[in-house]
Amino acid sequence: MSIKIAALCALGLCAASAVHAEDWKLAKDEDGIKVFLSEVPGSRYKAYRGVTTMKTDIATLRALQEDVVGSCAWIHECREQKLLKVDGPQSWTYTRFSTPWPVTPRDSVIHVTSKLDAGGGVTRVLEGVPTYLPEADGYVRVTEVDGFWKLEPKGAGQVEVTYQVHTEPGGSVPSWLANSFVVDAPFNTLKAMRQRAEKR
Repeated sequence: MSIKIAALCALGLCAASAVHAEDWKLAKDEDGIKVFLSEVPGSRYKAYRGVTTMKTDIATLRALQEDVVGSCAWIHECREQKLLKVDGPQSWTYTRFSTPWPVTPRDSVIHVTSKLDAGGGVTRVLEGVPTYLPEADGYVRVTEVDGFWKLEPKGAGQVEVTYQVHTEPGGSVPSWLANSFVVDAPFNTLKAMRQRAEKR
């Protein structure tokens, strides 16, 4: 991701540019969570965007996200996650994901850049850095991650949460799994995150 695009995302101005997606179509609207999908030029895999409103506050959501190990419990198909490095508003995380047999499990290394927005919200830009760590035995490294989290306070104890990502999973992934992942990942992640946030 270029510095210019990262800066735009940090300012909340990258509704589609971060993943070069343009034509968002509603794929699921259930339990207060909307999932949109978009084709990405040059990719066989669709970008996803999940949006929901949570009855919580920014501080609670930040705490959930900044607990890198603990957040694995609410991220879709997360098997293990750890924090590699922190440098001011930047961090690097390593994640291992479960996949159904016979697909080889995936892992990813992500560079996260966080910024406080003028209205009190938070934007976290996600950029895959697959060569940051050597590849691990038994896992296929996700070759590209490009997206963001946006936490935007809406007043009356509510926060709108947007989770948008495009990935290139590396290796061979059956079309049925890819098609289900782009819907299940944002939906299940936001639902589980909301359940934890609203209990605090």
